[in-house]
Amino acid sequence: MRYNPIAQTVLALETSCDESAVAVVRLEGSKIKLLANRIASQVAEHSKWGGVVPEIASRRHLEAIPFLIDEALKESGQSIETFDAIASTVTPGLSGALLVGSVTGRTLSRLYDIPYLGMHHLEGHLASVRLGDNPPDYPYLVLLVSGGHTELIRVDSDFEFHRLGRSHDDAAGEAFDKVARLLGLPYPGGPAIQICAQTGNPSRFSLPKGRVSNPKGGFYPYDFSFSGLKTAVLRQIEKIKSDQRKLPIHDLAASFENVVAEVLVERSIRCALDQDLKNLVLVGGVAANTRLRQMMRQMAFEKSVSVHMAPTEFCTDNAAMIGVAALSRLLSGGNASSIEMGVSARCSLEEANFLYMKKPPF
Repeated sequence: MRYNPIAQTVLALETSCDESAVAVVRLEGSKIKLLANRIASQVAEHSKWGGVVPEIASRRHLEAIPFLIDEALKESGQSIETFDAIASTVTPGLSGALLVGSVTGRTLSRLYDIPYLGMHHLEGHLASVRLGDNPPDYPYLVLLVSGGHTELIRVDSDFEFHRLGRSHDDAAGEAFDKVARLLGLPYPGGPAIQICAQTGNPSRFSLPKGRVSNPKGGFYPYDFSFSGLKTAVLRQIEKIKSDQRKLPIHDLAASFENVVAEVLVERSIRCALDQDLKNLVLVGGVAANTRLRQMMRQMAFEKSVSVHMAPTEFCTDNAAMIGVAALSRLLSGGNASSIEMGVSARCSLEEANFLYMKKPPF
């Protein structure tokens, strides 16, 4: 199925993890307009377990999505028949959660004879910067930093992505969750540590900036490792407790947050300069962190790099970013996704174009 290249309105669904989200996005001339944006958070429920429970997430998506769609239609003033495409995240993510959005999207597509777009979750995050006031021109470098991903991606055009750096163990957001647990702070760890760190001393504890060894010698300059940092925090906690001293939670949180921000900023700026890229984009859930945003702006200014950040409300998982990414696919005039396409827990961003082939990749 091919779709109309002048089409402008998309119904987008996002259910890759623990946020049920529905958005209506329209392109009016050259301006993206968000007509509706509904999110049902599961954080309170998953916080009881210290992390996302896949079975619970899938069940809550099933319960929430029909109501969110109804609310989004009412808010936008649209009816399903008026949409030019229906998009849902199909990879990467929790398979059961992805299936809820995928089955819903494909069912609506079949019922109303509307093209279906299966979207790559990371392509959505990359598109989130376009929901701000000052999106960059190509080419540019993206630091995508979230609970499941920490990657440096060169973007040369709408659908041309090249990964230049990545985390070899924990993603930054995952490290925040694990360290928060060590400090007795609630899930999710990112916001909890940020609040706690506000009254802490970020210089009190010297923590390591993990590097990844290159078998050919030296280190990978743009890659990340956060597992050693997490272990270093654990060792500090154990030592303090063994000395029967009160745990300085605020200082530990501030020191940890500061070194994560330093690592992310230093390697991102270095990569941008080495690639001769004057524009650097910051997206993903951890991109909402205030210390990271401030530090990125400061160092980028010193190095004459222009920084573009996704609005904080669109850093965490949302359907608006999926809708924006779908609009780009829609307006390119290419193929829609196969209605037979399923979901996949893993799929690299470089494989995103395969989601629009006649024979689906999964």
